[in-house]
Amino acid sequence: MLLGLKNASLRIADTVLLDAVDFSLEAGERVCLVGRNGAGKSTLLRVIAGDQALDAGERICAQGIRLARLQQDVPADTDGSVYDVVADGLGEIGRLSARYHQLAHAAQPDLDRLAAVQAEIEAHDAWNVEARVEAIVTRLELPADAAFAELSGGQKRRVLLGRALVSEPDVLLLDEPTNHLDIPSIDALETLLHEFAGSLIFVSHDRAFVRRLATRVCDLDRGRLSNWTGGWDAYLRGKAEALHAEAIEQALFDKKLAQEEAWIRKGVEARRTRSAGRVKALLQMREHLQQRRKREGDVKLVVQEAERSGRLVARLDAVTHGFGGEPLIRRLSTTILRGDKIGIIGPNGAGKTTLLALLLGKLQPDAGSVRLGSKLEVAYFDQLRDALRDEEMTAIDAVGGGREYVEIDGSRRHVISYLQDFLFTPDRARVPVRVLSGGERARLMLAQLFSKPSNLLVLDEPTNDLDMETLDLLEEQLIDYKGTVLLVSHDREFLDNVVTRSLVFEGNGVVGDYVGGYADWLRQRPPTALERSAAAVASASRAPSIQQPKARLDSRERRELDALPQRIEALETEQSMLAAQMNEPGFYRRAREQIDRVEQRLREIDEQLTVAYARWEALETLR
Repeated sequence: MLLGLKNASLRIADTVLLDAVDFSLEAGERVCLVGRNGAGKSTLLRVIAGDQALDAGERICAQGIRLARLQQDVPADTDGSVYDVVADGLGEIGRLSARYHQLAHAAQPDLDRLAAVQAEIEAHDAWNVEARVEAIVTRLELPADAAFAELSGGQKRRVLLGRALVSEPDVLLLDEPTNHLDIPSIDALETLLHEFAGSLIFVSHDRAFVRRLATRVCDLDRGRLSNWTGGWDAYLRGKAEALHAEAIEQALFDKKLAQEEAWIRKGVEARRTRSAGRVKALLQMREHLQQRRKREGDVKLVVQEAERSGRLVARLDAVTHGFGGEPLIRRLSTTILRGDKIGIIGPNGAGKTTLLALLLGKLQPDAGSVRLGSKLEVAYFDQLRDALRDEEMTAIDAVGGGREYVEIDGSRRHVISYLQDFLFTPDRARVPVRVLSGGERARLMLAQLFSKPSNLLVLDEPTNDLDMETLDLLEEQLIDYKGTVLLVSHDREFLDNVVTRSLVFEGNGVVGDYVGGYADWLRQRPPTALERSAAAVASASRAPSIQQPKARLDSRERRELDALPQRIEALETEQSMLAAQMNEPGFYRRAREQIDRVEQRLREIDEQLTVAYARWEALETLR
């Protein structure tokens, strides 16, 4: 065991965050911490890192292990160049390397100071430090000499990740590492963490990210920590079963308690038959009921729909737009109709928010034309949360705007009652916005958004800071929404579950129009230059003859089709066996090479199954 917690308890104010929690981490594990907003996941990371003291219990840590942590928020006191910040992860030796880098890359180097720093580096035998920093900077595609303060939020997160990685830690702790990253950056982060040789503990609400990385999921719920090995899907099954069992157990307990309460209240004639032991048991049941910590309720989302818009929502004809002479969008033509759910996908800075402004008529194109439909009632979720820019106002102010009541789906409701649907207690609804957590601000934005009827929902990065239960509910509401949805998101699973079409920024101002979500785009997109090159090499090596498409199966293809079900079954059986191996308690105590082989084989099986199913479908259409 690398590190762990034994009987750990922690209370902050009146909230019990950890209630006699046990936890252990083995070498090579990738553990995801999940739980509701405010459950204490970030606090648990601080406890594991040794930065937060416990009320009771103990933190256990193997001697000499190195830990590094990427926290959720960018520290306000972080300054210097990108190279300086990354090198700072190595402590004083790293800062020495940063000084050498600054002097060596100055326009007019101070040779005396450079020589002094060089001598100090040689005295510490630390020349390999510079190579390690430069390797991380290159791997993460960071601008080494750029000022950290001038970077975007996503770039700053990548720099801080580099600072954590440069120390080559045995255990890496990450708190919401995908926040503010675009999809290419998330893909690159997933690959990097897959190759990371140490152990990983991370908090994330990005389901696709968790599904790809986690070998174990730990759920923090009402102070208790539960474990599920086998990854995200095993957790979903196990959690549903656990909640069902808990509901049955509590119903039986409540029934028994009601019976005992009825018994104790029987008349005077029954008192002689009362057992002292039974009375004592009843008192214990009452105490247990008082101590029962009820699970926090679900957010209640109701999307109010306005009168239907016209059939046409927006039409773009050969639209071109850019800034500084550089087009972000070139000759885009598309039509959006009532009921469409459009995903807008692209890297940070590609022009997604600009496209939204064009589609809503807030921005006029440099060339081409935009025609908007009639009777549009727009509700806008802004990723910058400008609606909450007055941080002294309360949640009541944000939703009510000075009114005590709001009209929700035809009913008049008090603002505080409505905010309780979004898990704001009356006290919490009265505090200034500046003290709300990221998750609370996201829920407040949703409360504000859905307090007014709409037939066009515009959601610019709505999933940041939302817990998974709220994400699931938001998905359901958007799927059932009869109006039109424009959705900008880097959450791949959210896009796949909600949108019916995707507008994708593919580089050089080209915006592709595809049916379906993110996964559908991956299947339909034009091959990249690298993929075309690989395909050409593979094609040349096979040297196939040119044939016309066939309408029927030949005998070889019939044999292939007959054999495919057996092949798929064999692959799925092997997949189950390997998953069972990973679930064994001692799996992550094996040699790193053995763990890598199992994980690599599982990835190969996934790819082979995808190909086999696609081939089966293709051959079936020719049968």
